[in-house]
Amino acid sequence: DSVASRGLGDVYKRQVDEMRHFGLSPAVPMAVVTIAFELLASALVISGWYRWLGALALAAFTVAATFLADRYWLRPKGERVMVANAFFEHWGLVGAFLLVAWHDLGGHDVF
Repeated sequence: DSVASRGLGDVYKRQVDEMRHFGLSPAVPMAVVTIAFELLASALVISGWYRWLGALALAAFTVAATFLADRYWLRPKGERVMVANAFFEHWGLVGAFLLVAWHDLGGHDVF
């Protein structure tokens, strides 16, 4: 059993647990699709092949996941600050993905 396979198994288990936690069903297929989507979109960004598409896909996914998982305004007072921090951190990540897409599409000559 390699370290990589154990690591991927842990990612898979956590992803399935998250799907169940947020009431997404069927949890196992949704977890598999989510992992595959994130790996494929990341591969596009890293490889440079349709980098803009991978970055926009990850930005859209992050927006959807943020509104699903980090609704701090619905949390009890004791949890709001921690969840709000995650909410706004994810928007920073969305901004970074948009910047990657913009740069890849030739937007770097503006400044």
